[in-house]
Amino acid sequence: MNWWNDFISWVTAADTRPTLFIAAVIAVSIILSGLIAAGIGRSGIKRLIAQRDREQRSAAIATLIDAATEATVWNSLTPQERVLADRAVGQADTVIRLLPVKGSSIAADWASHQLAEMKRASSRSDAELDAVVGEFRDRLLDWQERPSRARKVFQSDLERWAFSGESEGIASNNDASVEQRLESATPAASALRYSETSPADATTQKLIDDVAALEAAKKRQQSTATDDETGEKSAS
Repeated sequence: MNWWNDFISWVTAADTRPTLFIAAVIAVSIILSGLIAAGIGRSGIKRLIAQRDREQRSAAIATLIDAATEATVWNSLTPQERVLADRAVGQADTVIRLLPVKGSSIAADWASHQLAEMKRASSRSDAELDAVVGEFRDRLLDWQERPSRARKVFQSDLERWAFSGESEGIASNNDASVEQRLESATPAASALRYSETSPADATTQKLIDDVAALEAAKKRQQSTATDDETGEKSAS
């Protein structure tokens, strides 16, 4: 306990106050400098990560724009060129989906839909496809600069396309059901038409049978007369 009493006495002494103040200032300075250094390092790391993400996003967008240009002439590409184009698009799509940006998956879905539409419409005129590619490029560049705003536009486009696809599916299903009803109704209609025309058909058929019976009777009479004549000649 003597050393503790000595320490308390030294701390409470008036001569040691300047030393304690200097020590406290040094300790606070060290803590503050550590916190400032950690903040600077953290902000620097964030800037590096953001720069790397931006570079990746720019590279992916450039790949998608190049793929859009190739999609406009999809019908004229060789199978090897199509494979390479699809592979590049797949890599760019994966990079965009993995970006730590809100709505990156929505942007990837929108780009995939647009590229598919360009491939299907690759037989159109060059002027129309150039306008489509220009709009595709501008929308992606706008998403790079303002991700939140572009995400809402992409979401509205996807919802509109999904609604249009559902409407087309319902219309095709309705057409198929109408055809099925017509096919199922065809036998009944045929039977109805046959039942309506069956009395006339039966009368006609009866007349035909009567005529055939009369002709058969005449043939039998002629054959009988011929046999009688032949017998008389042989008897004489």
